[in-house]
Amino acid sequence: MATLFDKIWDAHVVGPRQDGRTLVYIDRHVIHDLHAPPAFAKLRKTGRDVRRPDLTVAVTDHMVATSTGRTTSTIPKSAPFLERTRSGALEFGIRLLGIDSPMQGIVHVISPELAIALPGSTVACPDSHACTVGGIGALGLATGTTEVVHVLATQTLAWNKPRQMRIVLDGGLAPDVTAKDVILFVIGHWGSDMARGHAVEFAGPVARALPVEGRMTLCNMVTELGGRAGLVAPDASVAAWLKGRAFAPQGTDWGQAVQAWKALYTDADAVFDQDLCIDCGTLEPQITWGIDPAHVIGLSGTVPNPETAPVAERAELRRALDYMQLQPGAPIAGVPVDRVFIGSCTNARLSDLQAAAAVVRGRHVAPGMHATVVPGSTMVKREAENLGLHQIFLDAGFDWGEAGCSMCAGVNGEEGSPGQRIVSTTNRNFAGRQGAGVMTHLASPETAAAAALAGCIVDRRAVQ
Repeated sequence: MATLFDKIWDAHVVGPRQDGRTLVYIDRHVIHDLHAPPAFAKLRKTGRDVRRPDLTVAVTDHMVATSTGRTTSTIPKSAPFLERTRSGALEFGIRLLGIDSPMQGIVHVISPELAIALPGSTVACPDSHACTVGGIGALGLATGTTEVVHVLATQTLAWNKPRQMRIVLDGGLAPDVTAKDVILFVIGHWGSDMARGHAVEFAGPVARALPVEGRMTLCNMVTELGGRAGLVAPDASVAAWLKGRAFAPQGTDWGQAVQAWKALYTDADAVFDQDLCIDCGTLEPQITWGIDPAHVIGLSGTVPNPETAPVAERAELRRALDYMQLQPGAPIAGVPVDRVFIGSCTNARLSDLQAAAAVVRGRHVAPGMHATVVPGSTMVKREAENLGLHQIFLDAGFDWGEAGCSMCAGVNGEEGSPGQRIVSTTNRNFAGRQGAGVMTHLASPETAAAAALAGCIVDRRAVQ
């Protein structure tokens, strides 16, 4: 009578702490260039070493430039972060996947892509979207800098066991509706706080039918739902997706691993703190209109009117409309767009780029449009180029970048300009997230690609 989360959690419990938290063993620890330098500094200050450097990987992704021909000094303010990450990894004996590595990429893309994360494993990462690896049935645990030091020094993490929620995705998806549309709808339907304090398991026919990379998109945005972790039970498609990857088990170990993964499911009589269901059969492509991930409407919808909302919500909606320069009741389709960004840990995997390229093929971006594609990893970039996807984008007038976080957070200086309206495949649309005064609309790769061609928000099915 156990949930999938219970099974993973119970297998990793080291013991209780006096402060009420539980000490959990960490199978893999992946750190990035934004939080690694201060963590390394704290280790030195306290005279501590890394407990299991063989289970830790350092990645450069947040601070790297994604322009062609980049170096560690392309962005001057990033250079110290990249150098301290490199020197710290060397000092503590940690594998570094830097910009010269064929395995470099966004931490949440490469963790499953390289099989650093595996079904049933615990994966700690100092980033709020650590939950992404739940798409393959791994338990991603987000940490802060202090917790990074604790994991580095002890290979354990102190956590309060969260409450549990199951969201059954019922029905079936229309051909043009994606995992990104599903999770945007869920957030818009229930709000960005509804899963606060919970681990969320996605179940039901839609979750099971999604491709593995789509499941990662679902779990990635559990953060924007307020949740602490996201999971989809692994199945044969996950095993097939992982087989032969760089750090996947080999030989007899592989067979034993696959057999063990078959037990990673929620028992039929397991009980959740919240058990919810949503019918996905009538969903259309979704897009955000405001400055909260819950500000979501379908592409055929209209911008909401604050005066028809509950009184407690009106001021927030008015602020969002003012910032986004939108009029209540106006159709969202047709709103002019200045820029498009396809990338991030949410939607920069090979399947995302293939989907966007299918919309773009043989067409060209609208006049004045600045459109960019940034692959989620160097491996994705290489695979995409082998398939000729880069040429499709370049011929259409897109920029084609190197792997990295880029405009998702903008901490590396890659931002929009004040007053620009961007359709972005990222996971957050907060005011100023992609640059001061930038207005961000979150959408799927297909919808973003269609906006680049049309020069406005548009249903990709209308792009001929």
